[in-house]
Amino acid sequence: MFDKGVKFVLHVFSVLIRLSLPEIIAMRTALFRATSLLGMTVGAFAFVARPMSSSISRAAAPNASALTPRVGAGQAAAVFAGGCFWGMQLVFEHVKGVTGVTAGYAGGDKSTASYEQVETGTTGHAESVRITYDTSQVTYKQLLQVFFTVHDPTELNRQGPDVGTQYRSSIFYVTPDQKQIAESYIAELNKNKAFDAPIVTQVVPLPKGFFPAEKYHQEYAIHHPDQPYIVINDLPKVETLRQQLPALYRENLHP
Repeated sequence: MFDKGVKFVLHVFSVLIRLSLPEIIAMRTALFRATSLLGMTVGAFAFVARPMSSSISRAAAPNASALTPRVGAGQAAAVFAGGCFWGMQLVFEHVKGVTGVTAGYAGGDKSTASYEQVETGTTGHAESVRITYDTSQVTYKQLLQVFFTVHDPTELNRQGPDVGTQYRSSIFYVTPDQKQIAESYIAELNKNKAFDAPIVTQVVPLPKGFFPAEKYHQEYAIHHPDQPYIVINDLPKVETLRQQLPALYRENLHP
């Protein structure tokens, strides 16, 4: 049985390395749809599942100091949660006008802002990204457009192969204007029937701050571009951004 499992995984990898990114995206979409119809969880497959915390090399101890939304002149901050923060961080580093992206946790207490605790799904935290951006180059609504383009806002407490409240879709607003813009944009999407199912994205305040994730999570997708989870789940998000929102896409990660 073990030998058969190994042979199956090796076969999958042999197929993947011959596929183009658009073909991987199509295969991933078909896989999710098929497993959903069968009542299966995609995360059960090792070749697309996110590594458990015990298998990730650590470079630093958890950082539980909250970041406030304060930024410099001409800058603003946004906090989004749309599944695994590896992919979200990678995507927004490809957005024009973005000056920094930090992976972290939002929605819970400082005392539980560590990966080991958050991945239990019992802390109230969601894996999130804090985005700082130049308001003269990109608007909050445009960031929302990216956010809703690269993740599925109709999935409740999950995103692709990752299941749990820590992977929920949320917008943590830091100003009343952000709340109004986010709620109006979601209403616009619903009116236009942009998705086949109702949007379940939460629009909630950020009362306890944003807590940066451990150092080994920062720019994880950049440092591990060949990791199967990244290839299957995160690189397609960047390709979606490039194809669907070319005016907002930039090739270089850091200006």
